Amino acid sequence: MKKIVLLITVILAVNMINALKVHGESPGSPTIHSEAAILLEANSGQILFEKNANERMYPASVTKIATAIFAIENGDLEDIVTVSSNASARNVEGTTVFLEEGEQVTLKKLIQGLVINSGNDAGIAIAEHLSGSVEQFSDDLNVYLTNVIGTEQTNFENPHGLFDEEHVTTAEDMAKITQHAMKNDAFMKIFGTKEMEWDGKTWDTTLRTHHKLVKDEIPYDGITGGKNGFVSLSGYTLVTTAENDDLNLVAVTLKSSYNEEAYKDTIELLDYGFENFSTSSIEKGSVFTVDEQEYVAPKRLSYTHSPDDKFRETVDESGTLKIVGQNDTIASFQLEEINKESVEVETQLASDQTKTSLLDKLFSVLPYILILFGVGLIVVFFNRIRKKSRKKYVVRNNKRYYF
Repeated sequence: MKKIVLLITVILAVNMINALKVHGESPGSPTIHSEAAILLEANSGQILFEKNANERMYPASVTKIATAIFAIENGDLEDIVTVSSNASARNVEGTTVFLEEGEQVTLKKLIQGLVINSGNDAGIAIAEHLSGSVEQFSDDLNVYLTNVIGTEQTNFENPHGLFDEEHVTTAEDMAKITQHAMKNDAFMKIFGTKEMEWDGKTWDTTLRTHHKLVKDEIPYDGITGGKNGFVSLSGYTLVTTAENDDLNLVAVTLKSSYNEEAYKDTIELLDYGFENFSTSSIEKGSVFTVDEQEYVAPKRLSYTHSPDDKFRETVDESGTLKIVGQNDTIASFQLEEINKESVEVETQLASDQTKTSLLDKLFSVLPYILILFGVGLIVVFFNRIRKKSRKKYVVRNNKRYYF
């Protein structure tokens, strides 16, 4: 009997270990109740946790992250936007900033109203200003998301996230969109704003972010920004960014059953990231040598790992740099080959260019030197003539005698 119990115990233990390996999770992985979620380290781009991260979901108002960064990168924040009848709050469903037809607002202020107060009317005004119509804006936005950011399963039918059966994304795509947006200072300033004064044509108020972690309703150290969303068919959606000295995290949860669940899952994700990972970097320009061939890091290369990991750097003959841990490869990067002959030629060209530059400068000032020299000769010549033309004399008995 004892042998049977022992056998069953061993089998169960093996199955648990295999299950962890299949799902790519460690024993300390968070328990997530939202239908889809992801935790991404923004500097390295590495996924630290995922659950149904490639399942298409309805994003609701976290759509506005994409609209905001598209508008910032493709518009002029100081542009004056005239609100159309279609974009006025009277004709828009859901949350608004009470825009009126004919009201003139800067593009920057519209983006602030879009992100901080989740204004759907601001989203339509932005779309019409940038692309002429909501339909054309959606086409432009989807091209941008695919070609610039690299989303794979996202299709947005509007700028605000109100429900549409074809308006879908994934947790991974939302993490990519947010990771890209985080590189923009103007975006991050708006994304992390807790409150701002709003002086509208018919609405004067203080806008306050709806994201509970951003406005410290739920205290959490290191929060840098966030956007929440909800429509009945999407459930509660939440995107949050946070950082410490070692990590820059993006947490996305989609289709939570209730609001508190989305925040609980987000905190679980952030705790998991900060407690179990660290990010290291290889600086741009770092040189590696393999069999006398030199390779250089073309940019800053970041990789995320467990703080307890022991790892080493290896470079193969093709210039692939691998960060190798105890059991597997943590990250790999393609280095750029340094062509010594090319470097010598470039150095010689630089030297020749320096010499040419000096000669060009010399020739450019030569006419002025010649003019000054000519003027000097003329002055000397006239001085000599004046001296020769002067009559010499002596004074005797108060009289001048010239000779």
